[in-house]
Amino acid sequence: MRNSSIRKYLSNKIVWLYMLSGGFVLGTTLLGLLVSSVTIPVPVILHIVLENTFNIGWLDDIPRNEEMIIWNIRLPRVLLALCVGASLALAGAAFQGLLRNPLADPYTIGVSSGAALGAVFVLFFQVTIVGLGSFTLPIVAIISGFITLLVVFGLVRLSSRSLAVETIVLAGIIISAFIGAITSLIISLGDRDAMTQILYWLYGSVGMRGWSHVQLIIPFMLVGSFILLIHYRELNALALGEDAADHIGVNVKKGKTYILIGASLLTGAAVAVSGSIGFVGLVIPHLVRLVTGPNHRHVLPLSMLIGGAFLILADLVARTIIAPKELPIGIITALIGAPVFALLLIRERLGRGGLR
Repeated sequence: MRNSSIRKYLSNKIVWLYMLSGGFVLGTTLLGLLVSSVTIPVPVILHIVLENTFNIGWLDDIPRNEEMIIWNIRLPRVLLALCVGASLALAGAAFQGLLRNPLADPYTIGVSSGAALGAVFVLFFQVTIVGLGSFTLPIVAIISGFITLLVVFGLVRLSSRSLAVETIVLAGIIISAFIGAITSLIISLGDRDAMTQILYWLYGSVGMRGWSHVQLIIPFMLVGSFILLIHYRELNALALGEDAADHIGVNVKKGKTYILIGASLLTGAAVAVSGSIGFVGLVIPHLVRLVTGPNHRHVLPLSMLIGGAFLILADLVARTIIAPKELPIGIITALIGAPVFALLLIRERLGRGGLR
């Protein structure tokens, strides 16, 4: 009887968490469309979105400039922030589950730096691969991020037989520093205008983007998310350790490969359209796990929802806190994420860390 009551309580709790997370996404999306230097009433915003999406509208004589502001400027920016935040948070949750520690994320283990190097290479040298066109940027970033991940794990294997999170983070820092030097070298070879543009992009931003950037990230986000969401059982099994997962029938090598590919797809695509935005994949999954528990069936989708909403809010702060000027969104996420990362590292050193 008691076990039944506990299961019912947990079930109701999860339902409420999904409802609250969905409401959080809708609320932050509307807030992102509403708050700016030009105030547009909520009914007008809803009309413009529905009219352009489903050809459903109820208002007449909407000023052309208001429609342009919402449909061509604010909505793509909000949706891009949503996609980037969801991708980074989901990738972070996958890396944390795979490595069994909340200190791992695309930023701290070097994947974001590798993807950024690939993206800078494409942007600086104006590279276009025949047959890929505009998809050259995200594909090169994804491949670069995945190669960096392999290098980090190779370095860890050479220095230690175990995948201790401290060793992985240290290897990620080393590789990131090396990649940062290469990136700086590439940037320094260009003129001042190119240098300023690429440096601002590296700080992370979803400003001055349009529907083309949303179209770039969505295919990779859908594929990467699908890969990770259908492999939540492998992540749950790997939380017990590789040997235990192998004993209960999980193909550890195949599962790890799929998880790494899915997380690299998400990270590379996010970096390609927004630059390096750190700590989203570190903070959000950890906080979600504290509330939901370790079951990746819920950790993964809830991390996506809350990560997307969080980045919309971070972008809102970035573009309003010193208006009319705008801060790179990576600064806002770092100001929030760095202290949390420090606390997690201290907990890990004291032996109280780990996935919960």
